[in-house]
Amino acid sequence: MRKNGSVTIGNTEMYYAAFGRGSRILVVLPGLSDGLATVRGKAWILSLPFRKFFQGYTVYLFSRKNRMPEGYSLRDMAHDQVLALEKLGIAKCSLLGVSQGGMIAQYIAIDYPELVQKLILAVTAPNANPVLTENVSAWIGMAKRGDHRALMTDTAEKMYSEPYLRKNRKYFPLLAKLTKPADYDRFLKNARAILEFDVREELAGIQCPTLIVAGDNDKTLGNDAPYEMERRIPGSRLHVYAGLGHSAFEEAKDFYDRVLAFCEE
Repeated sequence: MRKNGSVTIGNTEMYYAAFGRGSRILVVLPGLSDGLATVRGKAWILSLPFRKFFQGYTVYLFSRKNRMPEGYSLRDMAHDQVLALEKLGIAKCSLLGVSQGGMIAQYIAIDYPELVQKLILAVTAPNANPVLTENVSAWIGMAKRGDHRALMTDTAEKMYSEPYLRKNRKYFPLLAKLTKPADYDRFLKNARAILEFDVREELAGIQCPTLIVAGDNDKTLGNDAPYEMERRIPGSRLHVYAGLGHSAFEEAKDFYDRVLAFCEE
């Protein structure tokens, strides 16, 4: 099963892509790039990394809601995400949050512990640390200027490993031309929410088994964040990919196998 769908949240829609046919549920929350392009209509392509999940799981990959109010916080996003799950009849799930999605996932695990059976936090942080703040502030400036080429190039340079960049830098200008949004409103509201994020003092409240995945050269949020989450989340475990950074979830060939094995334990 591959399905493109949406749920109504207040006065707007939240898009999702669903795939698989299993009775267990895996919910996936993407990063800041969701502010530029949602998952709408992309179930087929988005399902490809999750093929091994199809028999045992139904996977839901969500965008944030389309229209966001001013001052929309990551905790607000977590609340709306739970509303969407309730409307789809999802009472329990494993939860994979990537980058900004991992920040939202931390709030869901804290505020709705009955919902989350397993938590996977990939290339994310427990607060807007100085490295992350500097990067996101720069991206906000690029978006305000409408300099999409600079935004796409800088995010890629901060995300991928050097071997990947050597092979693919030449394609960045073309990618920028093909991905420029009509406006940056959703991106800016998502990005500003990151700058206000700090959940460190609440992480002890996460009760479910938690896997933290990171790279050891993360130029987007620095290299201290995963170790801090490991210290603060009771019983959590950490896996760090050598030589990878913020794109570890894309570049590590065994990332999805690792997530599946953790969910199956």
